[in-house]
Amino acid sequence: MGMTLTEKILANRAGKKEVKPGDLIIADIDIAMATDISSPLTIKVFEEMGAAKVFDTAKVPLVHDHLVPAKDIKSAEFSKIMRTFAREQNIKYYYEVGRSGISHQLLPEQGLIHPGDVVLGADSHSTTYGALGCFATGVGSTDMAAAWALGETWFRIPESIKIRFSGKLPEWVSAKDMMLLVCRDLGIEGGTYKALEFGGETIANMPMYDRFVFANMTIECGGKNGVVIPDDKTSEYLRGRAIKPEEEWSLFEPDADAVYSDELNYDISDLQPMVAQPHLPGNVVQVSDSEPVPVDQVYIGSCTNGKIEDLRIAASVLKGKKVNATTRMVVVPATETIYHEMLKEGLAEVFHEAGASIGPPTCGACFGAHMGVMAEGEVGVFTTNRNFVGRNGHTKSNVYLVSPAVAAATAVRGVLTDPRDVVG
Repeated sequence: MGMTLTEKILANRAGKKEVKPGDLIIADIDIAMATDISSPLTIKVFEEMGAAKVFDTAKVPLVHDHLVPAKDIKSAEFSKIMRTFAREQNIKYYYEVGRSGISHQLLPEQGLIHPGDVVLGADSHSTTYGALGCFATGVGSTDMAAAWALGETWFRIPESIKIRFSGKLPEWVSAKDMMLLVCRDLGIEGGTYKALEFGGETIANMPMYDRFVFANMTIECGGKNGVVIPDDKTSEYLRGRAIKPEEEWSLFEPDADAVYSDELNYDISDLQPMVAQPHLPGNVVQVSDSEPVPVDQVYIGSCTNGKIEDLRIAASVLKGKKVNATTRMVVVPATETIYHEMLKEGLAEVFHEAGASIGPPTCGACFGAHMGVMAEGEVGVFTTNRNFVGRNGHTKSNVYLVSPAVAAATAVRGVLTDPRDVVG
């Protein structure tokens, strides 16, 4: 019997010829990443279990991204704990404020993730890395501490859901709109402890920046991991940045006779800009069918849509226009590299002239900590991945999830808006 893409990756790292759903395995770890918000507890557990050194100083990247720049004394102390640990352990890939970014965009950008890898992250959206054809998932502090010490961890092989897209995307429609369809159809539990395997002609024709969206939002359906079938575009993205030589990459493909627990097929030729209404990523309708709600804040950023391509799209909608007087707009590039590219390309000037505020790379507003938190009764339109009650601020605020194009158009009109109504 054939294997799915996830099964092939895990079998390889477990040293097995084949695996099937339900099997328990021990797999070698290629990357075990933690952030400023997750590392303090992981470090505590690591020390309590008697571990002295991480298994490989080049495979435990530590990233300042959630509570940075430090919003208060407690946040500063969190960062200090990780900073001290990184120095004591001589961590090779340590990313400090000013040279860092949101981890799920930073690690691929820096070439730390490769096809066929097994990647752990102490954050639920660590599934993002699966866009590069690897197995990536989020784990808790105890599992992460054990992985740091041992260089391996256990998995129960998940069932896989086959998701395929066909057709050519209409103008001003994006991967975010496509993934919102999946969230709508699977709901928050439809993919629980399953691998979401993305492919099809539409994705094959997509650039890497779009592919990251699918793997990133896998967790919004309960998925264990999300993985995009790797191809020449994957390799092209990695050449010149990957830390492993190309001969060590494993571009697996699913077998033709692989068994899936479910299958979703979409023809997106007539897809419209979509929106996830409060308070679930799966509460999805077309923007044109949504009420034109007045919007207090538009937020463009996060590990989902804070890439340079996202900023270009938003700037193309905003160029020559102004943010509505009743609305505020916050733009947060996902990494320092993206921030610098935004400056060089003149995108920052477009945002500034439109009346938007530009912040440094941080996860702050996405999880309701700082730099864009919502007040009681406010309405936000965010390019983030999650809009649960209280996720982005007050429990009585309302957040809508959209693409960068929809977000920028909304900023101009001050109400939830289809970008085609602004740019024609």
